Amino acid sequence: MELQDRIRELCRAREAVILAHTYQPPEIQDIADYVGDSYGLSRRAADLKAPVIVFCGVHFMAETAAILNPGRTVLLPAADAGCPMADMITGEQLRRMKAEHPGAPVVCYVNTTAEVKAESTICCTSSNAVKVVQSLGPVPEVLFVPDRYLGRFVEIQLGRPLICWDGFCPTHAMLTKETIQRVRSEHPDAELMVHPECRPEVQDLADHVLSTGQMCDLVKASSCRKYLVGTEVGILHTLKKLAPDREFIHVTPFLRCPNMKKITLEKIVRSLETLEPRVTVEESVAAGARRAIEGMLAVTARGA
Repeated sequence: MELQDRIRELCRAREAVILAHTYQPPEIQDIADYVGDSYGLSRRAADLKAPVIVFCGVHFMAETAAILNPGRTVLLPAADAGCPMADMITGEQLRRMKAEHPGAPVVCYVNTTAEVKAESTICCTSSNAVKVVQSLGPVPEVLFVPDRYLGRFVEIQLGRPLICWDGFCPTHAMLTKETIQRVRSEHPDAELMVHPECRPEVQDLADHVLSTGQMCDLVKASSCRKYLVGTEVGILHTLKKLAPDREFIHVTPFLRCPNMKKITLEKIVRSLETLEPRVTVEESVAAGARRAIEGMLAVTARGA
């Protein structure tokens, strides 16, 4: 039996759904019930009724699904699929930061652990970070963790300073200004879209600074025929399925997240067969994290 057929059979037997991030390998995206970015997956996780959720992404994403779906089984087929950015700040470090800025609200990128979310006022993703910070009103200070590059993007959009943690995505940080200048000179007729996790000097050269979900929306709506893509390579599969008549050029082979590539079809089969590895979050932590995540979903839903 083909692995894909075995997965479908197991999903029927377990009443399971498969969620996959756009950075997952093509064969994982193709077997998933839903493919999306961090915001889209968070929203879908909040709406799910399935007793078993197979999360094809990294650990903080599966944690988010577990937080929003208490009592359900959340599986992460590769237990070691982590996120270096999420590991750049701990709950204790955030508590110390809050003590230095008493009363300041904390906006945490969804790329954080459940413990950090629980210490935060509200979560955000790259697609809604501007709206989330804006929803806090004219407060004197806002703490933004952990991605300093996404924080800088929000600062520019809103014209106000944030107090940013010194974190970053090691994969997106590998994209340099020199690489962009070279690729743009080779393809002057293409539009460049990059992720806000990229370095500021890279963002400054782009035609579009967008989340992965926003990149997908752009290519569906735009008349541009050729794009330079400055984010993780997995999205090219998604983009080509959405707009097979367009040309997509990945700007560098270095934009490849090793953790996003740890899940395989074989691991999904094993996970569904054994219902392991499970991702759980203690309710004492999940309650605070859930409040921060649901606050983000509410802000985005009302178009703040």
